[in-house]
Amino acid sequence: MTAMNVVHMRVKPGKEDEFLRIHREMQAASMPGSRNFWVMKSGERSYVIVGEWDSLAAMAAARPAMIGNLDRIRPLLEDLGGGRGVTEPWSGEVALHLKS
Repeated sequence: MTAMNVVHMRVKPGKEDEFLRIHREMQAASMPGSRNFWVMKSGERSYVIVGEWDSLAAMAAARPAMIGNLDRIRPLLEDLGGGRGVTEPWSGEVALHLKS
């Protein structure tokens, strides 16, 4: 079943171009089971990364590569406050998918 991961983060002032460049360079195709990745700008310096996967197992297998990418962007991110750190992640299986 299709799985998704969603991660909210806020980029430090003046670091958005570098943040986007690093995501452009990410080798999504090298992660078996990955389908699509989106970088959505959700506000001023606020971004949501969305990944679509063949399964939860494929997503779990790609965690080391995703953490490697996070390690590259971590210095560009602001702490979100409230004990959340620099990312606010969620993941799970798709419960409903509507096509237009």
